Amino acid sequence: MKDESYVKISEARAYLSILGEIRSRALFGGYSLSVDNTIFAMVAEGELYLRASEQSVDYFRKENSPLLTYFKRGRQVSLNYYKVDKTLWQNPSRLIELSSQALEGARVEKAQRACERRLKDLPNISTGIENMLLMVGIYSVEALYRVGAKRVWIKVRKVNRRAGTRLLLALAGAISGQHEAALPKQMRRELLAWAAEHIAREERRSGS
Repeated sequence: MKDESYVKISEARAYLSILGEIRSRALFGGYSLSVDNTIFAMVAEGELYLRASEQSVDYFRKENSPLLTYFKRGRQVSLNYYKVDKTLWQNPSRLIELSSQALEGARVEKAQRACERRLKDLPNISTGIENMLLMVGIYSVEALYRVGAKRVWIKVRKVNRRAGTRLLLALAGAISGQHEAALPKQMRRELLAWAAEHIAREERRSGS
């Protein structure tokens, strides 16, 4: 079943490439699909499920599309994601439209949540890290999302050269909504390699 899910992820990337770079990671026994760290779809047991939005929910209900479910502590839990059936796969323009609505709805909800939260409410962000972010002009969760982990880390490094790669990983995890230890291995490697190059450039410029 895992192989079938990988195939479906590849199909989704091919059909929905217009949305941007689609990333996947393990979640709820399946895989989440996201663009710019915003989850808009899930793949489970070889099937694609789109996040419901105000525009799309009537369509899925009319088609009697099943919701994505998983078991938590022995109980079945339904998620607000509807299954993409064969008919929808055969209508690429409609699939793209519904996927775009799912992504836009997720972005709006994410922005609304960001406005309601403090930075320290995010994973990995302690009061100390929050204070560092405030010092460099990152006053909100929305600003952290917008500027991104790398640029924020560079800002912090300019005022505190002791800020190391652990902070960079913490920021990346905060933006993606997970503990830094749970970051995908490929993402960790890319971030650490990038940070090493940046630190080396800093040292060359300073002559140290």
